[in-house]
Amino acid sequence: MTEVTSKQSGKFVPGWKTRHLCVIIIATLGTYAFLESRAQWSEMHRWNRAVGDMSLILLALAMAVGPASRLWRSFQKIIPWRREFGIYSVVLAIIHVVIILNAWVVWDFARLFGYELHPSTGTYVMLQHGFGLANAIGIMALLYAVMLALTSNNWSQKKLSGTIWKFLQQGVYVYWALIAVHTAYFLYLHFQDFHRRTPEPNWAQVPFVILVLLVILLQFSASVKTWKLKKRTA
Repeated sequence: MTEVTSKQSGKFVPGWKTRHLCVIIIATLGTYAFLESRAQWSEMHRWNRAVGDMSLILLALAMAVGPASRLWRSFQKIIPWRREFGIYSVVLAIIHVVIILNAWVVWDFARLFGYELHPSTGTYVMLQHGFGLANAIGIMALLYAVMLALTSNNWSQKKLSGTIWKFLQQGVYVYWALIAVHTAYFLYLHFQDFHRRTPEPNWAQVPFVILVLLVILLQFSASVKTWKLKKRTA
């Protein structure tokens, strides 16, 4: 069964198979749109940013569902979608990392952390401090992401018990913060190196700020509403 009928409303509610299919379609179309928006870029950077940006969008949706459902009752029906948004955000993040490893640092893990092989000495020297730090933050975020994705299922929820499972899933706030910092570096700082010609500003700079602020505003507003309701009840 991919759909169930809600007893309260009598309406058709999408089941997990339908939700997975819909989010895969959203992720595919979104990635294609990001690819087309940067047609003038090199192939590696187009795919790298398109997949990374779509991963960020899905993560933002997963982060926004909870507070939105507390602010507006009509959003409660999309709470089940939060799991699929999170899972495919992680899938795209893994693809993003593979593209970087394969096409940017060419599986040279020293380069991933900002080191380059010096032709005269034959040793690695640090050349890109920010690049290395941003990638270290991204790897830390990916570790959180994999843990979240692997436990985003009913089996894990039952085996771990509600308290432990909820504690693990709250790691999504850490994941979100790390991804926001990682993305901000590559949007605003990395390509400002004085050794290279400064490229045209990435069009995603302003939308990124708006997206992050919207998620923060939703979370803050939902927290204030919850606090007021508890205070009124007490």
